[in-house]
Amino acid sequence: MEYVYAALLLHAAGKEITEENIKAVLQAAGVEVDEARVKALVAALEGVNIDEVIEKAAMPVAVAAAPAAAPAAEAPAQESKEEEKEEEEEEKEEEALAGLG
Repeated sequence: MEYVYAALLLHAAGKEITEENIKAVLQAAGVEVDEARVKALVAALEGVNIDEVIEKAAMPVAVAAAPAAAPAAEAPAQESKEEEKEEEEEEKEEEALAGLG
């Protein structure tokens, strides 16, 4: 979790989330830095809107657990591709914030 915390700290301070900055934060906290984890974190967060992810994470659990609506008739292929892309981006964001700590 220290790696994710370092990224969040940099984000909150308005600093760029780079390998060098992550290492500096971790070293200042006395954490032994694992270069592979730093690289993986920076790569995973590339293109991620951290404010949006934090906002989604702060949503009440009841909203997230709402039952899904019954599927409508098949959507056009283009809409389906867009939805898949959005879902992949959301999963990537969640993995970046939850899976690397």
